[in-house]
Formats: sequence, structure tokens, C-alpha cells
Amino acid sequence: MKLILLIFAMTVAAMGPTREAPPPRIEAQPVLPEKAQPPAEPDRRPELRILPAAESDPADFLWNARPVVVFADTPDDPAFREQMQALEARAEVLAERDVVVIFDSDPQADSSWRQTLHPRGFSLVIIDKDGQVKQRRPLPWDVREISRAIDRLPLRRQEIGRAGLLP
Repeated sequence: MKLILLIFAMTVAAMGPTREAPPPRIEAQPVLPEKAQPPAEPDRRPELRILPAAESDPADFLWNARPVVVFADTPDDPAFREQMQALEARAEVLAERDVVVIFDSDPQADSSWRQTLHPRGFSLVIIDKDGQVKQRRPLPWDVREISRAIDRLPLRRQEIGRAGLLP
């Protein structure tokens, strides 16, 4: 038995001292001074454009945007104010759907929008990218209802499908 222990001790001694694995290398990332930090990624969320009717023409948006046109006989019309506040409050939802809001509260200006759509008093009109009127409402509409109406449009469904959001 002593002989076995002696052979074992000689074998271990011949192998040399045991070494532990080196610790893993952790490379520190250089810290740049504040001025040298790479610029932050710009916010790429679309913004809702709200334009007066006098500054735009229906042809400006053909195949590029969905005009949601809000008409009133005066800017003090309570329905007009309510509708504009609702649109501004949920602007990001409309911007995702390529909506541009056009407002016309001056019948005397006789804008091209009024000549084309012939509103009476307060009116909300949703136009698709192909230039066709898809919805007319005589009362203010919630943004949720507007976005649902837009999402049911054939062109919007095609856009959603192209984006890979539908099976």
C-alpha cells in the first residue's frame, strides 16, 4: 500500500504544480466625454399635420395621406372645438395612419375643400388616399371611431398587410 501511495505521489510531483484557470478577461469599454457621445437615435414617430384649408389643396394629398377634413361655419362652433381637441389629443394614432387634418371654419374664404365637399355647418369628412370620400359625419367623432373607420378601408388593409401585420 505504501508503494501505491509512493507511486501516486511521484506521479503528481512529475505533473508539476496544479494551476487554476485564468479569470475571464473583461475588457472595459472606453467612456467618452459627454460631448463625444454618439448622437441619440432621432424619434421617428410620425407627426400629425394640422393645416388650414386655405393652405392646401385636395390634390396635394392624393396617394400620400388621408385627409380628415373638419368644417364649421365659425371657429367658435362647440362641435368644431370639440372635434379639434379630440384630434389633437390622440395625434399619434392618426399620424400612424397617414392622416392629415384639414380645418375650415371660414365659409367666406370658399376654399377648394368647400367647393369640392359642399359642407353644411359642422361636418367631419374622411377621405382615403385615392381621393374618395369614405365617411361624412354631422357630429364630432372620437379618434377611436375615426381610426377604426380608417382601418376598415381597403387601402389601409393593404398597407397593414404589406407591413406584415396581418397573416
